[in-house]
Amino acid sequence: MTFNLFFLTISVSKRNESIEEIEHYERVNKMIDSMKDRQFLTYRS
Repeated sequence: MTFNLFFLTISVSKRNESIEEIEHYERVNKMIDSMKDRQFLTYRS
């Protein structure tokens, strides 16, 4: 049995973002996740 291994390298670029921008992105992502949850519950019922 042959195992194929794939090594994924992730390059992270440096970001010059302020704390306010980071908090904003986190809030937006939380809102998007909550909308997805609501949509899932709506379609599931």
